[in-house]
Amino acid sequence: MFKNDYVKLHISVLLSGFTGVFGKLIEMNEGLLVFYRLWLAFIIFCILLLVAKKLPRENFLDSAKMMGIGGLLGLHLILFYGSIKYANVSVGVVCYSLVGFFTVIFEPVIEKTKFLWSDLFYSLLAVLGIVLIFNFDTQNRFGIILGILSAAIFALYTIFNKLINKSSKNMLFYELAGGCATLTLIMPIYLLFNHVETIIPSPTDFTYLFILAFFCTIGLYILHIQALKTIPPFTVSLCGNLEPLYGIGIAILFLGEAKELNLAFYIGMTLILSSVFLQSYLKAKPKVRHN
Repeated sequence: MFKNDYVKLHISVLLSGFTGVFGKLIEMNEGLLVFYRLWLAFIIFCILLLVAKKLPRENFLDSAKMMGIGGLLGLHLILFYGSIKYANVSVGVVCYSLVGFFTVIFEPVIEKTKFLWSDLFYSLLAVLGIVLIFNFDTQNRFGIILGILSAAIFALYTIFNKLINKSSKNMLFYELAGGCATLTLIMPIYLLFNHVETIIPSPTDFTYLFILAFFCTIGLYILHIQALKTIPPFTVSLCGNLEPLYGIGIAILFLGEAKELNLAFYIGMTLILSSVFLQSYLKAKPKVRHN
């Protein structure tokens, strides 16, 4: 069973790598893409919960908190897919790696914990990588900016998630509900400034959206939770660091993005991934106790 959980973990990370590719394949703009993805995922999850007779119930305050966190998730996804639409998958997933940097900045303020300068130092490697890509990749600058904002919001989403002590099933239900509510409220304004000929997805787009909602949202999350039951959280987070590599590899394989990437991108990507793995390595080292 333990080996099976490792397989589930790596499948979940691989599925997360496909989310960027679907974002590029779906022709709808990033707002409608996220709107349909979250609503499809929420409806599918509700059906699964009703069949299992496990529909969650929480008090108003806790429900509101989790739905608010879901709103952050919705905003993150719009910016993430916007980064992919205005640049490419590789830029989107590399900017996503800045989540660690923003977490180092936000976490001590929100959780009132000690600021770790060592974490900031290694996170600055990631910032240096983004600066390098930004300076040399003038064509994709707007996409890079959206990707950076996406990473900042996802860092907040992650931190606030840690502060909610509820079951994963309940959190997923209310966060999806909050994301759907947020997207429903802002979509009329969003479409006012981003005119589209139709808001109805084509058959091809709907197929991609269904796969994205079922496999890369519900399936990914369920596999991730099952793996967490037996695998240490650090190992889970370390495997999660492979997501940018999977995402870039899949984009190069299926979308031929290699020809769009210059040397500055690869150097910047190396700095960012080095930052991620160095931080993971330091977290894994046992602390020496002095008597």
